Amino acid sequence: MTQDNPFPNGLFITLEGPDCAGKTTHMKNIKQWLEEELHVEVLTCREPGGTRIGEELRRLLKTVSGEDQASEVAELLMFSAARRQLLDKVILPHLQKGGVVLCDRFLDSTTAYQGYGRHIDLEVIYAAHDIAVGKHLPDLTLLLDVTPKERLIRKTMREGGDVEKCNFEDESEGFHNDVRNGYLELAKNEPERFIVVESDRDASITWTRIQAKLKLPVQLMLMR
Repeated sequence: MTQDNPFPNGLFITLEGPDCAGKTTHMKNIKQWLEEELHVEVLTCREPGGTRIGEELRRLLKTVSGEDQASEVAELLMFSAARRQLLDKVILPHLQKGGVVLCDRFLDSTTAYQGYGRHIDLEVIYAAHDIAVGKHLPDLTLLLDVTPKERLIRKTMREGGDVEKCNFEDESEGFHNDVRNGYLELAKNEPERFIVVESDRDASITWTRIQAKLKLPVQLMLMR
């Protein structure tokens, strides 16, 4: 490790969790904190999106509903296509230069939503991941955990505001409970990658928890 290039292989961190968990707010907090801790500029991106193709797929996935809404497998493939484009065009080039990438959602969202939520066979999900991601897994994944009941309360509180609408928001409480359980199962199976933080309605409380849990893993990454 050299001072000019502290991350010769790059550092890839993802932020996961259901809508209304506070990802947008804490994405900004984490970026600023990482830049202060690591003394490098952090590249942020989101999924799906981050490229012209990805943003168009995002629009279709989030807004086309009813009879024209993508089928479950088509939805899976659209997310995977957007992910591969983001990986090839944005994430990998930055990591290969030794940079730090912070991404709002990545493959774990697909496993949780399409696998555990939509109940697509997990073997199909992982086959899609092999094509879209391969071995390029995040170094660290921060999961903001919130119960379906609390998610619904927050969704109601923010309705009418200037927020991006999403087809997933109107799914049943059972769907969102399955998604949450899926996330927690993933975190249980990969404790070395996942950090789970309970998302409080008070963002300052959640941010204190995030800082406390991120500090040691980030320090260890600096030493790798």
